[in-house]
Amino acid sequence: MEHIALYRAWRPQSFQDMVGQQHIIRTLQNAIRENRLSHAYLFSGPRGTGKTSAAKILAKAVNCENGPAAEPCNECESCRRITAGAVMDVLEIDAASNRGVEEIRDLREKVKYAPTEVRHKVYIIDEVHMLTTEAFNALLKTLEEPPPHVMFILATTEPHRLPATVISRCQRFDFRRVSLEEQSDRLKLICGQENITADDEAIQYIARLSDGGMRDALSILDQISSFTDGHVSYEQVLAMTGGIPSSQFAHLAEALSQGDIGGMLQMIEGFMQEGKSADKCMENLLYYFRDLLMIKMVPKAGHMTERVLDARDFEEMAKAFTKPQLFGIIDTLNHYQTEMKYAAQPQMLFEVALLKLCSITQEETLSMSAHASAPVKSADASEVQQLKRQLSELEKKLDQALKNGISSGAGGADSSGPPRSQASRSPAPRISSLSKIPSNMDRYIAQRTSPEFIVIQNKWNQILQRVKEEKVTIHAWFMNGEPVSVLDNNVLVAFKNDIHRETTEKPANKEVIERILEQQLGGPFRLVSMMQKDWNEAVEGAGTPSPEPFELEPGPDEGGASKEPWVDEALQMFGDDLVVIKE
Repeated sequence: MEHIALYRAWRPQSFQDMVGQQHIIRTLQNAIRENRLSHAYLFSGPRGTGKTSAAKILAKAVNCENGPAAEPCNECESCRRITAGAVMDVLEIDAASNRGVEEIRDLREKVKYAPTEVRHKVYIIDEVHMLTTEAFNALLKTLEEPPPHVMFILATTEPHRLPATVISRCQRFDFRRVSLEEQSDRLKLICGQENITADDEAIQYIARLSDGGMRDALSILDQISSFTDGHVSYEQVLAMTGGIPSSQFAHLAEALSQGDIGGMLQMIEGFMQEGKSADKCMENLLYYFRDLLMIKMVPKAGHMTERVLDARDFEEMAKAFTKPQLFGIIDTLNHYQTEMKYAAQPQMLFEVALLKLCSITQEETLSMSAHASAPVKSADASEVQQLKRQLSELEKKLDQALKNGISSGAGGADSSGPPRSQASRSPAPRISSLSKIPSNMDRYIAQRTSPEFIVIQNKWNQILQRVKEEKVTIHAWFMNGEPVSVLDNNVLVAFKNDIHRETTEKPANKEVIERILEQQLGGPFRLVSMMQKDWNEAVEGAGTPSPEPFELEPGPDEGGASKEPWVDEALQMFGDDLVVIKE
């Protein structure tokens, strides 16, 4: 049996044979009945959804000897010859191999001649998006005003690549993916007619694999039925297509949730020994966790999943993961799937991805268990005690800073440095960059490798793109920074340039950014900023005693004599140009 014999045998020969495109068929049939046919049509949609078949059926309908009719009779000489491709006036052109301007000019010359065998000349141009710009320009005038005996039908899977001038000259019909139910019903009908026995699970899995394309579904069914001698089972479909049963992924997910790294690596090796490809395993695993997320978030979401045949089998596994865990797993798998396309060792990347997933799930499980083990009242009491300690420390540091300021002021007359009256002629002291460092810096540093921050890192390009779509000027300033940590719904962004940071921090700009952060991250997030050099110094100095707050960086001519914190405060509020220091 030939590989696509079933598709050839069951290719639609009339509009009533079309699957899943009733809205298009009804429109075309009404146009034929009312004699209101257009001179040019554009059929767009995914592969295998019936675009070229509909074009040939339309060519038969307008040229049928018993018509024009809403349905071709498929019995007259014209219908039979058009089906066989033996009518010179109905021409199917592959634009992928005839894409140049010369071929289109030749077509344009032949269009003006009247048909010799049927009523209408019909030109079906498949994959029309492959034509060159010059070929489109040569086709435009003819497409706009063809002779009355000519009809153009353009078919494409990528309508966005067509010039707007071409689309505007055609009636456009968008073919949709065939639904799972419609595909399954058609496959069962074909199996009954072809004496093929097939399990319901096998039929459903074939329909899901075809991604809405009836042609792909028939090709898979044809291939498997030839190999299995007329009986199609779920296990045989998995073996032939390289698929992996969901039960195997359930074991893998269970190993992930329990942190069983050894068992997980053994399962991966088993997949490879069975001849499964790493990229196919990655794709199926991504679908599996996507389906787990849908089942967890949407009750009775079985019809929304891509590979789940029975959603009830997945409900227990969905309970083993939290929503943030599932979001993080999907983001990680998606990242490594992209990297795998260019990897020389895809199996190694697959293993690394799963090891990273295992660490993410374990870290979140430990943090959740620690949080759950503490009673609510004691947790509140500990937070109050911590706040009291922090307040006490701040008071001590403030007293120390004031004492330092008073002592330096009192001893200014006896010091060997220049008199205070000269301070007005010397550069004012610069405010220390430490005053711009956010509080809880040690906690930010500890959180810079947390799973929550990794999720934000993975989504940062999407966040920048949304900011650009919202307001390009904000994006120009904001892209100078990069996320470095997250803490309690505060996203810390480090900037290389101070003017970029200050402009981003303006209330109007900050409001736009925080709104987009909430949309992309699924919760209210606040933007916190600092300078990149300060962040690098803080990370390098982690674990060493931090300098006292309120410390001043003295100007070059002061010799460290000025220690007053209120001077820095004035400089910070009004700027160097407006502040003059006098005795």
